Amino acid sequence: MNRLAPLLCVALATGSALSAQQSDSIAHIDNIFAKYDRNTPGCAVALGKEGQTLYTHGYGSANLEYGVPLTDSTVMESGSVAKQFTAAAVVLLQNDGKLSLDDDIRKYLPEVPNFGQTITIRHLLTHTSGLRDQWGLLEIQGRGPGTQVHSPMTTLDLVAHQTSLNFPPGSRYLYSNTGYALVSIIVERVSGMSFSAFSRDRLFVPLGMTHTQWRDDFTRVVPNRATAYAADSGKYFMNMPFTNMIGNGGLLTTMADLLKWNENLDHPIVGGPSFTTTMQTRMVLTSGRMISYALGVSVGDYDGVREVSHNGATAGYRTFLARYPDQHVSVAVWCSNAGANPDALAHKVADLVLVKPARAATAVSPMVRMTAADLSHWAGGYVDSVTGQFIALSSEDSVLKGSGTTLIPTGANTFRAATGTVVFSQSGERKQFTLARFSGDTSVFQSVKAASSSVTISDYVGTYRSDELDYSLSIVVRSGKLLLQRRGIDDIELKATYADAFEADGLGAVRFSRDATARVNRLAFFAGRVLDVRFARVR
Repeated sequence: MNRLAPLLCVALATGSALSAQQSDSIAHIDNIFAKYDRNTPGCAVALGKEGQTLYTHGYGSANLEYGVPLTDSTVMESGSVAKQFTAAAVVLLQNDGKLSLDDDIRKYLPEVPNFGQTITIRHLLTHTSGLRDQWGLLEIQGRGPGTQVHSPMTTLDLVAHQTSLNFPPGSRYLYSNTGYALVSIIVERVSGMSFSAFSRDRLFVPLGMTHTQWRDDFTRVVPNRATAYAADSGKYFMNMPFTNMIGNGGLLTTMADLLKWNENLDHPIVGGPSFTTTMQTRMVLTSGRMISYALGVSVGDYDGVREVSHNGATAGYRTFLARYPDQHVSVAVWCSNAGANPDALAHKVADLVLVKPARAATAVSPMVRMTAADLSHWAGGYVDSVTGQFIALSSEDSVLKGSGTTLIPTGANTFRAATGTVVFSQSGERKQFTLARFSGDTSVFQSVKAASSSVTISDYVGTYRSDELDYSLSIVVRSGKLLLQRRGIDDIELKATYADAFEADGLGAVRFSRDATARVNRLAFFAGRVLDVRFARVR
């Protein structure tokens, strides 16, 4: 179903034919989504300007088994786009005088341990709390999505048993779903209502978002909901979120409701004049650096136009919602196809209406030709001691490549990467490089020696336990391979990266430690959003 509002389609309102320009705009949007047809799970798009709906439409199938077409009124799931709705609930409670964003979370969640430094609600909402991500912790235990039904109380229980953080609160940004699950519980305890009921009464109903709800019971029948899919070897399979986890995700809604939501952020009816300002205030770290993340949204720049946005992914759903407040433009692209890229699709749609400033050409450091010998000097393995990320660089076609990264030489020891600039340095035989990301973050990678072929893998065999997770696992050797073994789950091969360090597919890096006698006595997981989760060797 198409909805062509007056701003795009005055001709329809007057009964006259579409202008060539209007027809061309619609054709452009349809062409952007041309690959999604009745044989593929699809996407829905919404485009609005000046508070009016310009165009909404659905493409592809909402259910492949029954051949149900996906329309602009099909209900889909949010992924992390939901976080701004959770943040909004807390802002309303602050406006009510019932809490402050700078309150210690233990005031409302006494189950959270005292880590020695205050974690505030604002820390939770800006991913600066240092709390480890719930999904990473659950994956280590073999309890990730699809293995059991999770809820925000699952997250609170995980946090209640933690003894350390990824980093001191406020010192760094590291995306963590944990914070938003905890915030949903805070909303319940402060308001005296369920999170779903509070959201309905204070947000959805007042804004006329009649098709929006939280997926707090995954068994509930939701009329007109799209089934989510992913593909394997070209064949689609259902990939639905069988979980009751909400707050960090789990919002069900439609294109029309999303435009209503964005319009309230442009002209707040719910929340009052300060509502949007609070939502869009970017976090400042203890170092004084301002990050792009605010409260459930990122505030940045798209081709010279201010953009307030968030993307999301849950199971096979992929989503993107953005506002361009200076031009009063909104765009949403939500898909039930795990192979879709809603961010790129939405930007192509936004390009049809945004007025972009002329931009001076960005100076790009030219590529410098380096000999294979020069490049080989910097080749080798490097690890970020903070995150545990390992990169193996090798000389290839006049550049350094490895781990999905390409470093293009711009000087004797400087390189250009897709995410930022790289500078190598050396002190004695110790090499390192500093990655200065375009986002403002900086990481230092130290060189590490490759794993020795003479290492006896039986050194690592044993049983290891984490009191934080109340969980044990084993390291075993089978057919000459080192395997991570957990009860009732397929074993995972540990592949050596450098001395006493391995990669475990789906779990990240596993690093072993040794005692004074060189006996392996501990292992730790470094998995992106969970850092240094330790397991002591018990036998």
